[in-house]
Amino acid sequence: MINPFFLDALVMAISRCRKCGSLAEHPGELVGSAQQCPQCGTPVDVYDTTFYVGKLLEQFFATRQELSQLKAAMSPTAPVAAATSTLSFDIHNTSYFSSESQHRSILDWLRGMGIVGTINAASVDTTGFFDEAAVAIGSDYGLLGPICERIRYAQQKELSSTLVYLDKKSEEEAKALEAFARRLHQYSLVTRYFVNKPENNIRLIVQNAPGVRRFFAGEWLEWFALMSVLRICKERGIDFSCARNLTLSMAGDEKRELDVFFLLRNEQPLYVECKSGEFRQDLAKYVALRKRLKIDARYFVVCVAGMDIDQAKGLRAMYDMTFVNTETLAEHVATLT
Repeated sequence: MINPFFLDALVMAISRCRKCGSLAEHPGELVGSAQQCPQCGTPVDVYDTTFYVGKLLEQFFATRQELSQLKAAMSPTAPVAAATSTLSFDIHNTSYFSSESQHRSILDWLRGMGIVGTINAASVDTTGFFDEAAVAIGSDYGLLGPICERIRYAQQKELSSTLVYLDKKSEEEAKALEAFARRLHQYSLVTRYFVNKPENNIRLIVQNAPGVRRFFAGEWLEWFALMSVLRICKERGIDFSCARNLTLSMAGDEKRELDVFFLLRNEQPLYVECKSGEFRQDLAKYVALRKRLKIDARYFVVCVAGMDIDQAKGLRAMYDMTFVNTETLAEHVATLT
């Protein structure tokens, strides 16, 4: 008889090799792991079959929609768009933001400031699951933030797993934590998870792929900020260009990396610096960067996960920049648009 303790982890598994295109089935317990392609030996990610097929369908329809838009844009009578409109995009499932045309206005704007920009195109590709997981974390940071910290610590210390304790949680919070663990597993951000009801905890088997480690080390907040601004632009029909991990090359061989950068309506820069840890040692750098880019204090935003609202107001008065947390970021951006 199967122990109910393991039922949550039993799923169908499937993989598709990016090199040879081979489709293969795997034992259910391998969901979330990396295996060798049985055809050519290339490392492949193993997914829950239902979840994988659902995502393929979402990507198919999103790609078909993007193709229609690109064909329309190439029409001789169609005007050339200066920025992106999200009205017809699924912001959680598109590679369009990674395109050269999408970034062009940002690079042109920087060039006008005497700055050379280098784009990290993959960092705004939302066809993966980092963006969805980040929105879940940022939307309930008080409850889910500690899980991220536990996973980050386990990865840093090369531990194979970490525990999420439920004994001091309400029934509603416990259900939310179980649902989040399940989602992390579906997104392959943890290798496996087990709900141990007798001991009232959840064991997460950590995933150590480099991208996942960076996500829990702090990139989740960048994804959250990116998606928060994208959502507002979509809701309000605002044209924009966006970038994440944008590298600036300035005079004197000075280089800076911008976490999340938007050019709204092809003219108004909006920058979000994201900090999930200590940030005070960098305040002088932020002041200098804001002046160099000539960005209004309202549009130069430092988002610090878990920051107290009163502290944010005090820092705003002292440093002439806007400080927010995950709860107030979208609220502030909405006042700017």
